[in-house]
Amino acid sequence: MIRGIRRRAQMVQEILAEEMPRPEVPLHHRDAFTLLVAVMLSARCTDARVNTVTPALFALAPTPEAMAALSWQQVQPLIATCGLTEMKARRLVETARLIVERHHGQVPDSFEALEALPGVGHKTASVVMNQAFGYPAFPVDTHIFRLAHRWKLSGGKSVEQVEKELKSLFPQSVWGNLHLQMVLWGRFHCPARGCKPSCRVCSALGVVS
Repeated sequence: MIRGIRRRAQMVQEILAEEMPRPEVPLHHRDAFTLLVAVMLSARCTDARVNTVTPALFALAPTPEAMAALSWQQVQPLIATCGLTEMKARRLVETARLIVERHHGQVPDSFEALEALPGVGHKTASVVMNQAFGYPAFPVDTHIFRLAHRWKLSGGKSVEQVEKELKSLFPQSVWGNLHLQMVLWGRFHCPARGCKPSCRVCSALGVVS
């Protein structure tokens, strides 16, 4: 059974590497701080929507120092279409303040320090650690969670379990790229309502969704 799962994982990795050899982070950002802000805003919001509000936000507050100097009431109107706006505005300002006070204005490059910031959970920290600092991480979002089950790569009931099982199946060197590949593949070729004819992965694995 393990050999079967590993063969499926190998096929997934090969197909996605061929189809999306250089996946790009879908959230527009300039550096570790703007990436952190964008990922925090993406909670219960689409990346496309986040990308429409961050230009004005980053024009006003491109650094932790600039964000910390604002009130949450000043931030809220700029992110009004992202949902949960008061909570997100408060967390953005407080996170920026703590980055300035605790980390000399630099986004910390450790899971422990990132997850100690308001509104920064393990998934957000994993994205920043991998994409901003190159640390091996495999963030699991809703797309990856459902694809891991659809492709029978994991039977985990929690995000934590799925992340652990996927990390055991794939080499550490591909975690960052594979995370992005799976997210993008799930959006454009294998959505929740059922995979499209363009989904080579489901076809190769014999998955009926």
